[in-house]
Amino acid sequence: MACIKLNRLAYHMFNTRKVHSTANKMSSNWRDLMKKELENGNCGKQEQTHHPVCIYRIPSNSRRVEPKAYRPNNISIGPCHHGASHLRNMEALKKSFYRRLFNNANAAKLDEAFKFLEEQETNVRGCYNEDIKFNSDEFLQMMLVDGSFIVQLLRDLSACEFGKVPSLSPWMLPIIRREMLMLENQLPMFVLNKLFELTSVVSAPSGPNIGFKDLALRFFYPLLQVDSENMLESKKTDDLRGLHFLDLLRSAIRPNMEGEKQRKFQPHMIRSVTELIEAGVKIKADESKQLLDISFGKKWGFLTRQLTIPPLYINDHRGTVFRNIVAFENCHKDCEPDVTSYLFFFNGLINSAGDVSLLHYKGVLHHSLGNDNTVSELINNITKEIVRDKTESYLYKVVNEANSYFASFYARKRASLVHHYLTSWVVGVSTIGALLALYFTFIQTVCSFADSFKAFENQSFGSVFVDVFCIPVRGIPTNHSESENSKTEDAATKLER
Repeated sequence: MACIKLNRLAYHMFNTRKVHSTANKMSSNWRDLMKKELENGNCGKQEQTHHPVCIYRIPSNSRRVEPKAYRPNNISIGPCHHGASHLRNMEALKKSFYRRLFNNANAAKLDEAFKFLEEQETNVRGCYNEDIKFNSDEFLQMMLVDGSFIVQLLRDLSACEFGKVPSLSPWMLPIIRREMLMLENQLPMFVLNKLFELTSVVSAPSGPNIGFKDLALRFFYPLLQVDSENMLESKKTDDLRGLHFLDLLRSAIRPNMEGEKQRKFQPHMIRSVTELIEAGVKIKADESKQLLDISFGKKWGFLTRQLTIPPLYINDHRGTVFRNIVAFENCHKDCEPDVTSYLFFFNGLINSAGDVSLLHYKGVLHHSLGNDNTVSELINNITKEIVRDKTESYLYKVVNEANSYFASFYARKRASLVHHYLTSWVVGVSTIGALLALYFTFIQTVCSFADSFKAFENQSFGSVFVDVFCIPVRGIPTNHSESENSKTEDAATKLER
């Protein structure tokens, strides 16, 4: 028995030492790993380059709402989707554009392009918010082919005045334009600018005075604003920030923040367009303004307000562009969420298909999506899974003033009256008919009361009131003279008989 206890004690001590030795070994390993992680972090901080991270993977919560808006189905630009099986058919087309760009006239510039990309490889990789798995040769080849495709495409578009490109099928150009604005399908702008400069020695139809950003905006700007020619004339493209195409387009449509117009706190969303119209707000479309330039002010006196909004054109392609701009504004730290605030503004205006119909009638919203309910769902879903920044809204003044007006006594009473009695022409006609009937009844009552007052002029008000109140029991009362006359007439009739 004692031997058994000794054996158990020895076994327990052996196992305890083994566990402690294993724990000490693990403790040593995890400590070393964390020290290396700290060293790697410090090294990364020292190696930070001038070009910031500006191309991101779409967050999973946004991707779940509308996956097709973020994933290209026809062409890949950059490393995020390069090599995908469903995108390989376009690789031959991109290489043909590369060969056309670096033709015999530009062949001497090819070595300069090689040298530039090799020197900037670290900077280019640093623009992507992920570890790129391609080796150096694969990465640089992909950058050169994709960049050459974009530069040559814009040159071809300029040559045909941004119409049909002979080397592309008519259906391909709108799809390529849409997918070239996806956040995961971007190349750094400084790479594209360099390739454009290197190959601009050939006399291009665009002329030497038109820069790369101008060509890009002429291609992409119509996606968001139809009448883009007049708008682009007032834009100074050199002053626009353009980390990539998506950032360039976003910078082009941002409002001009001048004077007292700044980004401040906006606690609430704006009321729906139905509620605003019921409260007396006039909705006006202004085609002369930039897309995000919205104003709210007095109209026709102190009781009426006017909300002025530039026209918005909605289709599948524009929905994709807006979604990717919102994703970029939420991912990029050095970025004011102006387009996000604009879309939250429309999200507040539109709560139903009826709101879409009203905005369409006012000339503010145009779409080609079949029905108003589809547009309402699209607008409301663009900002889904996005947290609104209440402290950095450029529309704070418009929204806060509109909500303050809606909360006033006059606006609330007017909205209540219109909502309950004038919601449609049927209800309005019924309401007007009821008011007319009430009015005529009132006139008839007054006239009857005047006749009755003459009949009861010799009686006191109290006796008249009692007689009227007791009509269901006594019948219609008559005055004394009428009763005497009736008695005399009855007597005369009896004598004659």
